Amino acid sequence: MSEYDRRDTKKIIRPGSTIGVLGGGQLGRMMALAGRAMGYRFITLDPTVDSPCGQVADRQIVAAYHDIEAARMLSEQSDVITYEFENVDAEVTELLMEESYVPQGSRLLYITQHRLREKQAIEAAGVKVAPYAQIASSAQLREELQRLGTPCVLKTATGGYDGKGQWVIRSIDEADEAYEEISRAGTELVLEQFIDFDKEISVIAARSPRGEVKAFPAAENIHVNNILHLSIVPARVDEAVQQEAEQLAIQIAESLNVVGLIAVEMFVTHEGELYVNELAPRPHNSGHYTMEACKTSQFEQHMRAICNLPLGSTELLTPVVMGNILGQHVESAMDWIMQPESEQVGSGITAKLHMYGKQEAKDNRKMGHLNVLAPSVDEALQWIEASGIWNTKE
Repeated sequence: MSEYDRRDTKKIIRPGSTIGVLGGGQLGRMMALAGRAMGYRFITLDPTVDSPCGQVADRQIVAAYHDIEAARMLSEQSDVITYEFENVDAEVTELLMEESYVPQGSRLLYITQHRLREKQAIEAAGVKVAPYAQIASSAQLREELQRLGTPCVLKTATGGYDGKGQWVIRSIDEADEAYEEISRAGTELVLEQFIDFDKEISVIAARSPRGEVKAFPAAENIHVNNILHLSIVPARVDEAVQQEAEQLAIQIAESLNVVGLIAVEMFVTHEGELYVNELAPRPHNSGHYTMEACKTSQFEQHMRAICNLPLGSTELLTPVVMGNILGQHVESAMDWIMQPESEQVGSGITAKLHMYGKQEAKDNRKMGHLNVLAPSVDEALQWIEASGIWNTKE
């Protein structure tokens, strides 16, 4: 019997129960804030004292993620357990699966922790990914670069985020240097053909143990220095592309038997073709816009999904642009929030600030975000430009 067969599709975790969160960052914080409004209690495990999630949870266990006894303590005090990041220690995952209720399971973590397994799973769902190859040597890298052409991107199969653990190879002459640098991580490597894309978009889908599936509207994502800067909704792509992207996310969620949320990042080519780039089995930065702009936020939806409640409506209420506030933007954001409301926003604009409770504002560290609601995305983008909040050197 598989792990999915062992899941209790009839089990409902009612409000008043305790949800355990493995990880104490901002995603856990916003999960807990949404869940507390529904009547749930929260306990989180994170090594950082006074973590963002710990500040709003009922209790924080301060311990390393690989601490087995701490994981057991989390298990004993929780009616259901979820996670806010995918690089969960395998031994801890196994213990939690045996001793507690983790409806998301371990198979999805196993897949999304490893880029090669992830690509194979996406292809098995009938969805396109960029042409790729596993790389085990510098000679093989040269051979695959000849086959795929340049530019290509050499990535570690595990770890890496916000552009870390990868090298864009623009000439075959860079092969040896790129291999030497990236192979230092000591993990398997994957080479991906560079997609000449027009837009980057993402769709967040939710699925419950009972099999109900819903997708949020596609977000168009703008990155600066490999870090998400803006998410624009509705995405500025054809309606047919938006609908196809949402359907592909649902297709992947169903194929992988997802429970909870899965974020599906995609490239849109100039011809309107879609290629899936990455998956994240959790709430996602590009879904923060849902907090004010949709009938149900991604965080409430995640709670509903893992607790096996009926999923909420994903209807978009207003155009919105989400802007990440990094360490270098905090001072400007604080200056903005101190202004009288009449000076903060223009006519028809509503801007909502969310800060994560992190103690130290470092450059390029995600400290919060701002959701700008407006009659159109163009007006929201104009406000963002005029606000001055992001007018700092990146």
